[in-house]
Amino acid sequence: MEELGELEKIEDSVEQAPDTLVREYGEDAMGKAIVIAREKVDEFIKVLGEESASSCVVKAPITDENGTEHFWLTDVSYKDGVFTGAIGNDPGLVKHVKYGQSWSVKKDEISDWMYFRGEKIHGGFTLEVLLDTYPKEKADALREKLVR
Repeated sequence: MEELGELEKIEDSVEQAPDTLVREYGEDAMGKAIVIAREKVDEFIKVLGEESASSCVVKAPITDENGTEHFWLTDVSYKDGVFTGAIGNDPGLVKHVKYGQSWSVKKDEISDWMYFRGEKIHGGFTLEVLLDTYPKEKADALREKLVR
């Protein structure tokens, strides 16, 4: 889980206040990244079942009256078409969830997935879109870790 902590540190350096949850990124590119993640989710499920990665997470969109926010779920399991995990960060927009709370999302509703093998990040398709909003040095370092 150490790898996810590194990503959170980078995200924290970009997100200084709740109003920065809405970032300047291409909506079309984000939509395409979500489609790719969903199309390739069986690759992730296979790795999750093999327990061959050091950490596996899925991204779940959660909506309430304040809007939609996407959360990484940690300690993920998969059964009968549903991923279950713990919400991996404090909410900035939605109000009915909290850090560490158990959450489930259907396979076809996820917005992303990723797993780590050593220093390499597999998946993370939405992360790739967001890298343009990161400081250049940190974005370049993460790009080098992404496996495509």
